[in-house]
Amino acid sequence: MEYRRLGNSGLRVSALGLGTNAFGKRADQATSTRIIHAALDQGINFIDTANIYAGTESERIIGEALAGRRENAVLATKAGLPRHAGPHGRGSSRYHLQQELEHSLRRLQTDYVDLYQIHTFDPHTPLDETLRTLDDMITSGKVRYIGASNYAAWELMKALGISDMRGYARYISTQTSYSLADRTPEHELVPMCLDQGVGIIPYFPLAGGILTGKYNGQASIPSGSRAETDPSFNRFLLEHNIRLSEQVSTKAEAYGCSPSVLSLAWLLTRPAVSTVIVGATQTEQLDHNLASLELKLPHELLSELDQLSQDFRHGEPFATYRLE
Repeated sequence: MEYRRLGNSGLRVSALGLGTNAFGKRADQATSTRIIHAALDQGINFIDTANIYAGTESERIIGEALAGRRENAVLATKAGLPRHAGPHGRGSSRYHLQQELEHSLRRLQTDYVDLYQIHTFDPHTPLDETLRTLDDMITSGKVRYIGASNYAAWELMKALGISDMRGYARYISTQTSYSLADRTPEHELVPMCLDQGVGIIPYFPLAGGILTGKYNGQASIPSGSRAETDPSFNRFLLEHNIRLSEQVSTKAEAYGCSPSVLSLAWLLTRPAVSTVIVGATQTEQLDHNLASLELKLPHELLSELDQLSQDFRHGEPFATYRLE
């Protein structure tokens, strides 16, 4: 397994990380536990979850699965997106974050989180309040490192500036949608992260499964796929996304690998990328995607992939999650 520094920190994470959004939803507890154990056995140490995944079930399942193996995992969770309808049910206020951290620790059956991430920028809470709270969490020993998610480049840079000015702990990472089907981070976020030593953690690296080649449009939805279990995902099954998937599949076939392995291998070469979150609903998917770590793409193929996905550097991101 290849391990990389998460940004400029001393934390080392596996180049492929395990995404757990499906645990407790598209993968039941027994299957999720097998996937977690298989990931750890293969050397994957980065496990990413959130307080809202599967209505908190993801955290609970992970906590039980890591019994006796907690020290083998770099455990990352998040807070900030809506948990409930109350006045403090969302956001990154001190009130909400302290409440949610305690709940997450109980579900995860641990007394510390390796990476605590703000799930999205909160326009209603002063950044100073959020960052001071996170700094206090690190001082308390309940959090080791902090990260952001779904921040625009200017929002992340503002947060780093406040941390530097106040002497608070800095964000060491940021999560963003990033793939062949979404290269919008390359405009501002990637250069900023390279300059500031922040590691990028791409989510939706396979565009929610579109880059696996299994979708041919809304008329052909595979059984058990995200589009079948989550009808809202159908908004991503657009003609230009499907066309890109077909082009990637053609390149992959010519190179002798699957489109998902090719797409992940391309993303692993991008500047500032520390670990790529890959979800799984069965251990076979995990084993298959691990092949991307061994795939060394020639310069010519990288250039071809860059060229065919060039249009995806422009327009709207494939996905982003924001507070209203």
